[in-house]
Amino acid sequence: MSQRFEYTTLAQSFTARFPLVAYVGTQVTYWTIANLLLITIVNLLSQIIAAQYKLPVPVSPGSLMLVAVILGIICGVSFGVSDYYLDRKFFRKLPLGKVILIKAFGSLALLFILLFLLRFVLFGFLIAPSLDARTAMLSEESWRLSFYLLLVYYFFMTLIINFVNQVNKKYGPGVLAPLLLGRYRDPKEEDRIFMFMDLKSSTTRAEQLGHMKYSAFIRDCFADINKVLFPFRAQVYQYVGDEIVVTWPIHEGVKNHFCIRFYFACSKQFRKRAEYYKLNYGQLPEFKAGVHMGKVTAVEIGEIKKDIAYHGDTLNTAARIQGVCNGYKKDLIISEYVLDGIGMDPCMKVEMLGMILLRGKTEKIGIVSVDWVESGEKTS
Repeated sequence: MSQRFEYTTLAQSFTARFPLVAYVGTQVTYWTIANLLLITIVNLLSQIIAAQYKLPVPVSPGSLMLVAVILGIICGVSFGVSDYYLDRKFFRKLPLGKVILIKAFGSLALLFILLFLLRFVLFGFLIAPSLDARTAMLSEESWRLSFYLLLVYYFFMTLIINFVNQVNKKYGPGVLAPLLLGRYRDPKEEDRIFMFMDLKSSTTRAEQLGHMKYSAFIRDCFADINKVLFPFRAQVYQYVGDEIVVTWPIHEGVKNHFCIRFYFACSKQFRKRAEYYKLNYGQLPEFKAGVHMGKVTAVEIGEIKKDIAYHGDTLNTAARIQGVCNGYKKDLIISEYVLDGIGMDPCMKVEMLGMILLRGKTEKIGIVSVDWVESGEKTS
């Protein structure tokens, strides 16, 4: 197992079990680093001035570092908790402009609180004791300039951290670090499971709903599927029209039959929201899916728009398997190779469909339809 697999899998597993802790912890890390960077710049600048004018260094770096960590924790927890809940409960229904405006005012309010905390609490307890008597009290002008400094710095750091958060959302937990380290620049061979999920009767549904309402229908379907991803360690590879492609590292997908149970968990999520779908669209979503596993290559592609692409016969086979679901009147078909890899489970009901020659293939492959008698709630 490669180093990237271990890190990515660990990050995704932790996020699946503790989504709030994972998100807040990430924000605390970002803001602590941002504050340590600010303190380092200020400390170096003060040393330059002290050396130029033969002055003593006004404050010890240790006190400043401690203040930076405390402020980083406060910023991370405040922004992390608020963003986590607001993004899921409130922001997702608002246009991007309003979201940016609300977050800007929220950041400004937090900045006033931090400045108050720094001036009347942290300064007196941590910084002032390390200053000499002449500089132990800062003037109003000093505090005013400090506020402007923090305002400019935190504004730009908020933009940078929000950008990093958006990149994390695009690629998923645990992928950004390997991407920055250049692990995708050259093709890397990986062992993965791929599931191609396609909306059933999509043409008929589109005609019934109209293209505007159909697009909203697809959006809601994918939103519900996304709610099921983390508990089953699944990763979205791409969205293509009314199709979603989901993937797992093999060692994650076979564990607890995640790659099979995920499909039925999605169906359960749709049924759970049946009243919403029937009220707004007059119908429930139904997806058909094909699953195959094997070796693929992963590589970073594109110049204008970069992405991570997977290539190999495994993807083609999974897509072709999904394509025969209608012919066999089955919702979920997997390859015999996948069945051998995951093994049987008491909840699984399988039907051997035989060896078939998939479109574009030169060799036959064994396929199996799968049903899950009891969906099961355990996902850990």
